[in-house]
Amino acid sequence: MKKIIFALVFVLFLSNQLLSQEEINKGRISGQVFGDLFYNALRDTGIASLSNAVNGGAKDLNGVRFRRISFNYDYDISEKFTTRFRLEADQVANTSDGKIGVFVKDAYLTWKNIFSGSDLTVGIQPPPAFEVSESVWGGRFLEKTILDLRGFVSSRDIGISLKGKIDKDGLFRYRVMFGDGSGNKPEMDKYKRYYAHIQITPVKNFTMTLYADLKSRPDINDPNSITNPKATLSNNSLTYAFFAGYKEKNKFSIGVESFLNRTQNGMFSGTEIKDKNALGISAFASYYFLDNFYALGRYDYFDPNMNSDVKGDSRNFFIFSLCYKPNEKVTISPNVFIETYESLPDGRKFDASVTPQLTFYYTFL
Repeated sequence: MKKIIFALVFVLFLSNQLLSQEEINKGRISGQVFGDLFYNALRDTGIASLSNAVNGGAKDLNGVRFRRISFNYDYDISEKFTTRFRLEADQVANTSDGKIGVFVKDAYLTWKNIFSGSDLTVGIQPPPAFEVSESVWGGRFLEKTILDLRGFVSSRDIGISLKGKIDKDGLFRYRVMFGDGSGNKPEMDKYKRYYAHIQITPVKNFTMTLYADLKSRPDINDPNSITNPKATLSNNSLTYAFFAGYKEKNKFSIGVESFLNRTQNGMFSGTEIKDKNALGISAFASYYFLDNFYALGRYDYFDPNMNSDVKGDSRNFFIFSLCYKPNEKVTISPNVFIETYESLPDGRKFDASVTPQLTFYYTFL
């Protein structure tokens, strides 16, 4: 895999040497890097047994980590056709010998204005779920937005999408996508994911979005069935999300995002079969004291199973940060992540997980 990636980068480099100056000007190299100097100051020894904990790791673990290193190459084939190729490395996708892994994050072609006001994109690309909320949040270098953080929508999918204006002025915008539902991985089954997204911008700087997707999944056996073979039940996953946010550049921003995920027949309680419903709510705000100095805060609530019979699984997640930009393309942020855990039904309580960090973020063009 590393040899293939090296070859691709070498081909891009060699192509730049051979192309005319006019062709070179059509291509743009860019990238970004962010990571942390971190210290796991507080951890409950029992959280290793908990699911849905996003601020994990052992107590006193510390060091420097890279959460994203990306290399982008954008090329305009013509006024109608544009492309993007992105390689990315992080400390999650490691190689077989434990080193930081590199993978293809984006590889897509966009046909601009395929019909009036709409663009068609095919390839590995972001789904419609994050683009607007992430831009208002403005803190991706600190953490993902809640749908991505909690794993309900992958940051990439392989498929085809259409986006554009519904009305002439762009008050209403849309994006729909048909995807494999496999993230960056090759498709291995017949089940697909269908996305839809509407953005409404009634006034300048204020926007709202409505999002939904259906992830088709194989049917499951009905545990109450007495037939042979057993009767089957649908097990599809449906996700709905709403976002509203207001942002004035270099002044302040505020936003709230919520989602509901429903897995059909995903919960078994004795002989009763129910849908499993998960709820997430995220609220954030930023305020600029100066053009290059601002505060950013966020609170998330997450309950992976809203059924009244299920207790002890909800989570609260907090981010508090100060951000300093010594340069337009460089951000330094002292911050702290705090996650708290609902007590178990038997009364077992868990101490909060607390991680102070010094986050660094820079981009290059």
